[in-house]
Amino acid sequence: MKLLRYGPRGQEKPGLLDGDGNIRDLSAHVNDLSGDTLGNDGLAKLAALNVADLPRVDGDVRIGPCVARVGKFMAIGLNFSDHAKETGMAAPSEPVLFTKYTSCINGPNDDVVLPRGSIKTDWEVELGVVIGTAAKYVGVDEALNHVAGYCVVNDISERAFQLENTGHWVKGKSCDTFGPIGPWLVTRDEVADPQALDLWLDVNGERRQTGNSRTMIFSVAHIISYLSGFFTLHPGDVICTGTPPGVGMGMTPQQFLKPGDEMRLGVQGLGEQRQRVVSGD
Repeated sequence: MKLLRYGPRGQEKPGLLDGDGNIRDLSAHVNDLSGDTLGNDGLAKLAALNVADLPRVDGDVRIGPCVARVGKFMAIGLNFSDHAKETGMAAPSEPVLFTKYTSCINGPNDDVVLPRGSIKTDWEVELGVVIGTAAKYVGVDEALNHVAGYCVVNDISERAFQLENTGHWVKGKSCDTFGPIGPWLVTRDEVADPQALDLWLDVNGERRQTGNSRTMIFSVAHIISYLSGFFTLHPGDVICTGTPPGVGMGMTPQQFLKPGDEMRLGVQGLGEQRQRVVSGD
């Protein structure tokens, strides 16, 4: 299934994308797409519905973040071997964890707002993982059983805030609008192998990033198992798993986003995002 949320910001309704690309409303069957509805039983209930009987949503509607009320928004840094190389940093010996505050979550096609004082805002297409059932001390072999589905994430990053100021990366990773997720939450049964997905990102129509999740240093299963050894992963938590090469920081000369730029990005089978960059001043 391709699950989604649609409607004005803060008033999104749950929906499903049918085989013809139409949005079908799920409001009569589930209040929202959040941790309490993304477990195995909840997804099985939705999968059993007759899609043709669901109301079709017509017209041009906004697509919101594909998960509501995210508890933890976690990210793994330097997780693609070719990206680590372009940054000049050593490949990590264990997953590099940082967080993005949930207040940065944005719709997949909403504007990205440059924060005041931004000089080095960058792009990062990533494979997002949405937890469906609680995971604590899980092994690698069972880790993917705790996944509800996958989505596209743009891990937008202000590099000066992230790397040139003192303190944690979170300052450069959590600015408002810096976490577009969606358009869809694609349930795990539709993703045969999360380590075989193409990722790409364009800026103003020019390809910047091209990669495949097979070059991840740590697999999705490894990441889930690793994180669950420190704290419980709860239903509705989101993990973005690293970015392939081609970020602006790694270019010569470096290039960063400016007002008027447009990003388009996607992950194989998970849909596409499209964002316009605007000034926050």
